[in-house]
Amino acid sequence: MDKGCLKLSLVLLIIWACAYHTEASLSLHMDDFIRAVKQVEDENPGAKPVAVLRRLRWVAGLQDPFIQHFLGNVDSGGSEMDAGLLSYIRKAVQHKVTADGREEGVVLTSDGTTVALRPLLLGLEAGFISRFSERVRGLHQLTLAKDLGLALTHSSNLTQRVGPDGCWDSLTAPRVFTLSDTPTLLTAAHVNGGMDGVVLGMGVKIRNPLRLSGLLTEYYCHQLDNRGLDAAPRLISRRRRDNFRELVLPPVLTRHVVKSQELQQRLKTQPQMEAKEKKQLMAAVKEGMKEFVHMFMDCPPIIPRCMWDAAPYRGTPTNLSLPLSFMYIHHTSTPGEPCLTFQQCSADMRSMQRFHQEDRGWDDIGYSFVAGSDGHIYEGRGWHWQGAHTLGHNSIGYGVSFIGDYTASVPSSHSMALVRDQLASCAVGGGRLKPSFILQGHRQVVHTSCPGDAFFHEIKRWQHFGEVEN
Repeated sequence: MDKGCLKLSLVLLIIWACAYHTEASLSLHMDDFIRAVKQVEDENPGAKPVAVLRRLRWVAGLQDPFIQHFLGNVDSGGSEMDAGLLSYIRKAVQHKVTADGREEGVVLTSDGTTVALRPLLLGLEAGFISRFSERVRGLHQLTLAKDLGLALTHSSNLTQRVGPDGCWDSLTAPRVFTLSDTPTLLTAAHVNGGMDGVVLGMGVKIRNPLRLSGLLTEYYCHQLDNRGLDAAPRLISRRRRDNFRELVLPPVLTRHVVKSQELQQRLKTQPQMEAKEKKQLMAAVKEGMKEFVHMFMDCPPIIPRCMWDAAPYRGTPTNLSLPLSFMYIHHTSTPGEPCLTFQQCSADMRSMQRFHQEDRGWDDIGYSFVAGSDGHIYEGRGWHWQGAHTLGHNSIGYGVSFIGDYTASVPSSHSMALVRDQLASCAVGGGRLKPSFILQGHRQVVHTSCPGDAFFHEIKRWQHFGEVEN
């Protein structure tokens, strides 16, 4: 090989090695994606957030006619990008579900949820370029409405049209996300990203951050103090469902879904939708929206077993006969302190499961669900498996525990509302609890101090609370 060819080969090898190192060093964690955004910002000093978002959109190839209709076209612009960074951004943002059930274009956030970046970034860009504070043009269509319409009108053969969640290969350096159920056109991660796109797309009209990376850090990386979400700012990812419910009414989202379907037809130069066809579409979307509203607006965010790294169930689970008639409220006592992060709540779940399986000899963690103070409900035995929480009553009710000792104090207002209002409503709406269900404290049916004196006094005021009949 002559010296010229050898020199060229070495240069190409160095370029490849640098690109590989950049891509390999960044995982599919939101913290790493924010680092990538910072790198784009540093390579384009003084660039405003909308310019950075347009740069990301160009790199990710988000250029279809539907997006361009609302956000316009973008070109390469700016300085030449590091090859490894370019490859990483494309991988992180381009969303798809593969034939083997892997979901790409999603990242794991510090709060334990998984988010699709595409609808998030499109919602942010729509917010930044909007001229009107009361309305963001294209916000609903770019984040949720288009894909929600496809899911509701093209998935009639599926028992579940929206919402499967999944599991990561690693929680410290995530790279592969696999869905836990039959893939659909609108996954839980896609909905999370769409909700965040709506919330932040509206939020940037209220405040004007200097850097996109700073906005993402504030939203996804906020640290709670010992008061939990009760004292947390409004614009953080743990509050996405609360904020989304306040900003988006189901009838409004339904209209945007239909408008998105109409726009797609026009962009494909297809004949305009006739009145009868539009009426049928509206009826189908209204019916399908019930499933979306139940899963993502009525129900609380539930962290699946795989995300807190649950050990396998020992033996064969006993299936519950639904709907049940009772919900039993517990506190864990040990751990005795509320958990304020996904990491700590997950560690507490694993600790309780080890105690229940190894010390008590049970098949699994005893509770059906567990409420943390980080804004999430954690799946124990879940909706369908009989628990080991309330002796003699496990087959007729769900056992829901709160992490902490509540003898002298009560859980945070937010965590109580998650169970009292959202989990209960979710259970009734999903046919898992009878509408006339009775809520009781553990001590009412078993000789115990659980769920603590202060907390038991509190739940006496909850709807559905019932005394023991003699």
